[in-house]
Amino acid sequence: MKPDLFEAPDYYNLDDLLSEEHILVRDAARQWVKRDVSPIIEEYAQKAEFPNQIIKGLAEVGAFGPYIPMEYGGAGLDQISYGLIMQEIERGDSGVRSTASVQSSLVMYPIYTYGNEEQRKKYLPKLATGEMMGCFGLTEPNHGSNPSGMETKFKDMGDHYLLNGAKLWISNSPFADIAVVWAKNEEGRIHGLIVERGMEGFTTPTTHNKWSLRASATGELIFDNVKVPKENLLPNKSGLGAPLGCLDSARFGIAWGAIGAAMDCYDTALRYAKERIQFGKPIAATQLQQKKLAEMITEITKAQLLAFRLGQLKNEGKATSAQISMAKRNNVDMAIKIAREARQVLGGMGITGEYSIMRHMMNLESVITYEGTHDIHLLITGADITGLSAFK
Repeated sequence: MKPDLFEAPDYYNLDDLLSEEHILVRDAARQWVKRDVSPIIEEYAQKAEFPNQIIKGLAEVGAFGPYIPMEYGGAGLDQISYGLIMQEIERGDSGVRSTASVQSSLVMYPIYTYGNEEQRKKYLPKLATGEMMGCFGLTEPNHGSNPSGMETKFKDMGDHYLLNGAKLWISNSPFADIAVVWAKNEEGRIHGLIVERGMEGFTTPTTHNKWSLRASATGELIFDNVKVPKENLLPNKSGLGAPLGCLDSARFGIAWGAIGAAMDCYDTALRYAKERIQFGKPIAATQLQQKKLAEMITEITKAQLLAFRLGQLKNEGKATSAQISMAKRNNVDMAIKIAREARQVLGGMGITGEYSIMRHMMNLESVITYEGTHDIHLLITGADITGLSAFK
């Protein structure tokens, strides 16, 4: 088992902008990843299995609902703390960060923001400790980038709702205890419903044969005449803006998380280039390898500045959906390019499980597509700056 020698790059002394609390939170997550994730993650990725034993540790480092108030079991932290935790966890693995992102931004966030007091008290404390795990049902087999076309529907049956439909590409679904599901009522209005495992007609088949996010559990949500109690409807917001608000929070976390994956690839490539001798000198002494490494640290630094400023705006309640889209798109694109360049620095060794780079590269192929594809985020920016939508 290789030791985790990761040293985080901070070329512009960004730590000087962080509070003591930010640094404590980040370093706790960093140490946990080094101790509990790095030693096992390659094996679990090779097996295509999620390491369930890390759920307790994720909860302990505050990865589940860090910005949820303490009265509901959260840590009551700010948005930059949330971003830093996601950065460190994705430095370990994108799939593990997906598990935390879904739990925080797509399950706890809508229950806290759109739910009532009874729902908050019933679910949030257990979600914060990992005693209960959740998933988010928006994407459907026929509706990805256009969620408004969803076909999952529910009917009012008097004393309960009857839910029918299917969701696809759902992180955490195979082991989730609850699902926050988005469906249309008889008038075609989108609402959120909390569906619990064990409800008759609710199944969660696992998605197999993935080349990406192999250490993350992905599946479907199938609803066949599922009776959902009326008290499980999220009452405080309806319409497409409700699930999109959750995605804003998750995309913000991804913008930070992708930096972690890029940092890990850069750090691995830098260390290898200094140690690998060819033609009588380390390859780090050659111009082409220096070009690769210098461009990597430049792009990481730009992404760090983008994420930090976005974190400030989010703390102030000023971050727009379009600003979040820009950061998600830019930072994931940056990370995937760095993973590819870092792989080349390592030559043949870069494809082996002895190093993390190829795993990051394959994971990022999913991250660049989920929660808004690379192209869709570009069009969100385009619509924002021109005032003209290219979607229709």
